[in-house]
Amino acid sequence: MDKPRIEIIPGGWFLMGSEQGQENERPCHRVWVDSFGVGKFPVTNREYAEFVQLTEYPEPPFWRAAMFCEPEQPVVGVSWDEAVAYCRWLSDRSGEAFRLPTEAEWERAARGGRDGAQYPWGDELPEEKCFAGCNQKTGGPLRVGANEANGFGLYDMSEGVHEWCSDFYDYLYYRDSPQRNPQGPKTGRRRSSRGGSWRHRIKFSRCAARSSLPPSFHYADYGFRVAMTIQ
Repeated sequence: MDKPRIEIIPGGWFLMGSEQGQENERPCHRVWVDSFGVGKFPVTNREYAEFVQLTEYPEPPFWRAAMFCEPEQPVVGVSWDEAVAYCRWLSDRSGEAFRLPTEAEWERAARGGRDGAQYPWGDELPEEKCFAGCNQKTGGPLRVGANEANGFGLYDMSEGVHEWCSDFYDYLYYRDSPQRNPQGPKTGRRRSSRGGSWRHRIKFSRCAARSSLPPSFHYADYGFRVAMTIQ
C-alpha cells in the first residue's frame, strides 16, 4: 500500500485571514489549531490509482487525458465526496485517522510558520521568483514537489490545484467563527477549498485566499491532500 508522506504540524496560534484580501478573508483573527498531520504533497494519480483499482469508485474525469495522466501529477477531477471516500478507504487500510484538513488547518499548514505573510514563502510576488506554474509541455499541472517547500516542509500549498477542505463554506464565516479549532459552519451547499490553480492567469494563491464548490462537482483544477488526526 502506498501511504502518503505526512508532516506533523505543531499546535499553535496563528493569524488567519487577511485585511488586504477579499471580504470573505476578513477579519484577520487569531486562531488556535491543535497538532495534526498533513500530506507533504497533494494526492497523486499514482496514489489515487490504487483506490480506483481496489474499490468501485470510477476513474475521475480527465483521468486519461494527456494533460493530467502522469503518475506524479496531482490527481484532478475528484469531487469532495470522492476525496472523503478516499480518506475513509486510506484510514481503513492503514489503521490511521486520515481525513480532509479543515480550512484553519490548511491555512496554518500553508503559512509554514510565517504569520501574516501573503504566500508560503513570504511576501515576494510569485512572478519575482523562479517558480513554474503549470506544465509547459502538456499545459496541465506540474508534478508534485516541483517548486520549493514551505517552512513546514510542505509542497504546492500555493500552486498546482485547488484543494478540498472538510468545512462547509460560508462567505462571512470569519465574523463569528470560534477561536479554537474552527470546523466551519454546521450546514451549507458548498465545500471550502484552498490553494492556487494551474489554469488561472495567476497560478499562485495567497495563503488566506478562500474558494468553494458544490461537493459533487468535478473540475480539472481541483484535487486534495490528506490530513491526519494526531491521537
